[in-house]
Amino acid sequence: MKFLHISDLHIGKRLNEFSMIEDQIHILNQILKIAQKEQVDGVIIAGDIYDKPIPSAEAVKVFDQFLTSLADDHVKVFAISGNHDSAERIAFGAQLMSSRGVWLSPVYDGTAAKIVLEDEYGELCIYLLPFIKPAVVRHILEKEKEPDTQLPESYHDAVKTAVGRMDADCSRRNILVAHQFVTGAGRCDSEDISVGGIDQVDAEIFDAFDYVALGHIHSPQSVKRDTVRYCGTPLKYSFSEAEQEKSAVVVECREKGAVCIHTVPLVPLHDLRKIRGTYLEVTARDFYQQTNTEDYVQVTLTDEEDVPDGLAKLRIIYPNLMQLLYDNSRTKQNRLVEFAECVEQKSEFALFAEFYELQNNQPMSREQTEYVEQLIENCKT
Repeated sequence: MKFLHISDLHIGKRLNEFSMIEDQIHILNQILKIAQKEQVDGVIIAGDIYDKPIPSAEAVKVFDQFLTSLADDHVKVFAISGNHDSAERIAFGAQLMSSRGVWLSPVYDGTAAKIVLEDEYGELCIYLLPFIKPAVVRHILEKEKEPDTQLPESYHDAVKTAVGRMDADCSRRNILVAHQFVTGAGRCDSEDISVGGIDQVDAEIFDAFDYVALGHIHSPQSVKRDTVRYCGTPLKYSFSEAEQEKSAVVVECREKGAVCIHTVPLVPLHDLRKIRGTYLEVTARDFYQQTNTEDYVQVTLTDEEDVPDGLAKLRIIYPNLMQLLYDNSRTKQNRLVEFAECVEQKSEFALFAEFYELQNNQPMSREQTEYVEQLIENCKT
């Protein structure tokens, strides 16, 4: 059985005041073509369907047309709500749509939706776990009033509890669709970041699943094992993603334990690029004539003096210029001052955590965090 794994569509998003809706329609149409070409049985959407909890009418229409096209092609859909979505709005009409092979995650009530499919290798179970917070799981457990039940305090404990309640049969093939931050995953500027990494969960929670289709992190990557995977956003939503190649993930589940994965590149309507140089350099014909000047660009000028009306002048050549920055002796001096002020405002732990992440390209684990906090506390006493 073959699936297409996508996530973080953020339909309706505006980037630097530019509406991305036209770009999103283009990329969704491309995803439809990939689904047809790859002859997938289903499309998995791992959360953040919309950019806001209350999406615009235009955004809802775009997603409605996408779902309808998939249903018309007899391609099943398995979608969950993310932290940007309203779980209640995503769940609206879920029971009705399931009759057309479109399954949407219900509001989490202690039980995750489970869809059982069957092919020549037997049964395959797909679990839909929408984005959850510890408070949601605590509230559910408190209502059940079970004795000796330990209430989760962290995201890790909350997700572990939710996964444990699924009681997945490890002898069967199992797929989990989730929208959480797994420890060790690299982040981008376009994501919502929780202070101190309190939203992290460990990948070991997902050991019962043959494939974990994750959303929330915008960079495509796997965590701990190749089958615990973020597909990333279909479009670039920050300039920190400028060098990335966006793609959709094709997952083929054969017999138990045999999961084949490959990616299909996604080509945007407008690329998102960084440009750097003096004003004369970036406006020279031989500099830009071999590039697509309709792309979304960030221009960094290295001139010592600001260019009068630089933004308006550059938009004559680059009409979709999103950001104009300067990198010169004045801005470098400003950054040094800002950095010094920033250091003075941060705690010892925050500074150490930043240094650790800079050296190791990943945040500290929960155990390391607890150890460092205790070490700093002992030093103070």
